[in-house]
Amino acid sequence: MSPHESRSRTPRWTVARPARPDAAVRLFCFPYAGGGSSIFRGWHSRLDERIEVCPVLLPGREERYSEAAYTRADALVPALAEHLAPHFDIPFAFFGHSMGGQIAFALACHLAESGGPTPGRLFLSGCAPQPSRVLRHELSDDELVSEIAEMNGAPPEVLDNKEVLELLLPMIRADFALAEDSVPAEGARVPVPVTAFAGTADPEAGHDQVRLWARHTTGPFESFELEGDHFFLHQPDALLGLAGPRLTSRALRPPV
Repeated sequence: MSPHESRSRTPRWTVARPARPDAAVRLFCFPYAGGGSSIFRGWHSRLDERIEVCPVLLPGREERYSEAAYTRADALVPALAEHLAPHFDIPFAFFGHSMGGQIAFALACHLAESGGPTPGRLFLSGCAPQPSRVLRHELSDDELVSEIAEMNGAPPEVLDNKEVLELLLPMIRADFALAEDSVPAEGARVPVPVTAFAGTADPEAGHDQVRLWARHTTGPFESFELEGDHFFLHQPDALLGLAGPRLTSRALRPPV
C-alpha cells in the first residue's frame, strides 16, 4: 500500500514523492525542527528507482498547518506507529535529520518493543543522543531567532520579516520542545543497523557526538563525516551516495 498523492479528508502522515508501485524498499524521511517534506524534494532522482522516498508529514506545517504541532515524544511516536503501519508492507528504512533523527530512533524503539515490523536500517543525521546545550523552546522570541541565525537555519530575509516569524516561531518552538523530549534514555537500544552522519562544521552535533549512537544499537554501526554545517543535507549527493547502496542491498536480500 504505497503512500499516494490522492486527496483524503483524513490527514496524511506520509506521501510518496513520487509514488513507485513496484518499489522494493521505502525510505521514510523525518524533517529537522521547523522543516517539512519539501526538504526531501528531488531525493528520488538521486536514488535507485527501486527506492520510494516517503517524507513524513508532521502536524503544524505544510498541508497540516492548521493542526497543533506535537511537543512530546510519548504522544507523537504511538501516532506515527499507528498511521505509518499500513506502509510497512515492504522492507523500509528511516532517515531523520536533527529533530527528525531523534524521532526516527524513538519510533524504531517503539516498534521493536511492541513486536511490530522494524526498519531495516536507521539513518541518523545531524543529531546526537545527548540533551541540547540549551532548552531552546524556553527562549524568548529574540533569543530563539538568534539561535536559528547562529545555526544558519533560515535566510536573513526570513528572520527579518516579523509577519513570517509570527507564523513560524510557534511551530519551531514546538519542534524544539519535541526534539528536547526525544533524547533517548541511556539504556535505549534498537536491534537495527545504524548509519550516522555528521557535518564537518556542525556546532550542534559533531562527529564525536554523532558516534555516540553506537551505544544505542545492538546491530552494526557506522558513521561518516560530510562536508558542511548543521544543514549539510541540503547538498545531499554525498549523503545519498552512501545511503543508496545500503537501501538496495537490504531491499534485494532474498526472503528468509
